[in-house]
Order: sequence, then C-alpha cells, then structure tokens
Amino acid sequence: MGALAELEEWVALIDACLEPIATRPVDLTDPDRTRTLREGPRPLDEAGVRPEAEVALRDVLFRYEQGDEGVRAALRALMERCHSFRWATTLPYEPTPEGFRQRLLEISVGDQGHDTRDMMVELNDLCERARGVGVDIRPLLLDVATLSSGVDRYGMGSTRDILLRASRGEPVGLW
Repeated sequence: MGALAELEEWVALIDACLEPIATRPVDLTDPDRTRTLREGPRPLDEAGVRPEAEVALRDVLFRYEQGDEGVRAALRALMERCHSFRWATTLPYEPTPEGFRQRLLEISVGDQGHDTRDMMVELNDLCERARGVGVDIRPLLLDVATLSSGVDRYGMGSTRDILLRASRGEPVGLW
C-alpha cells in the first residue's frame, strides 16, 4: 500500500470518530445552545483524536504542497469524502506569514467544502487578521492559488479564482 493510501485510511478512520459529533442534531429551541457550543469541548477533544487529527492534517498539507496536480486532486477528493474530518480539523492559527499560508493551504485542500460562502467568510476574516498584524498577504494568496482547484463547484468561482480575487484586494463574497 502506498503512502497516500495509508494517509487516506488514517484520515478516514479519524473522520469516522468525528462523524457522530459532526452529524448530531443541534437543538435549535435550546436558548443556551450558542453558549454550550462555544464553551463545550471542541470536537477533536470530545472524540479524543486531536493529536492524531493534527498530525494527519499536517501530512495532508505537506503532500498537498509538495505533490503534483494528481496528488492535490486526490487530497481534495479525500477532504470531500471525509467531511467530518475537514469540518473539525484545523491547525492553530499563528499570526505570521507561514501561519497565514498554512491556513490558505487548508482552505485550498478543502476546496470550498459544502458551501462556498462559508469559505469566503473564513478567507475574508483570515486576510483581515493577517493584514492587521502586517503580513503581506498578496504573494501568499498568489502562491496558494497556483496549487488550488480551477473547478467552479458552486457557481461562485473556483477556489483558485477566489484566492486570485483576494490577492487583488477585492472582497470575496456575495456582498
């Protein structure tokens, strides 16, 4: 079995641990639901898989960055299949150029997830936070755009197009 296949199995196993948490119903009638969600355990901690999930994500991002387009497409497809892993797993954000680039790679491999609007909100927030600490975001956006998918999945532009718009200082989103 190849290294990529082993990584896919590892991510799928973590995804299976997270799925009951990711798919459980949210009681919209509970007036304390926002506080409960905010103050409750994070999904990775609740499932007891934080160290494994973060190592797996680092491996995904390394392979995504170093691989050819075939490897990147396979990793985007893995994130699509393992949506609970994608939903719950992110690395701690560091307000540095490398931390910003890492988060852009997470956005790129996630390839808009199930909703481009959520990705756009995340990207706008990330860009604002990085600019706020003096990170020159343009070259990093351009760099990660070259690794990103050119497929317009939901009619709002491809991940590559959205990152390129952000690199030009254009707001990304529907507003």
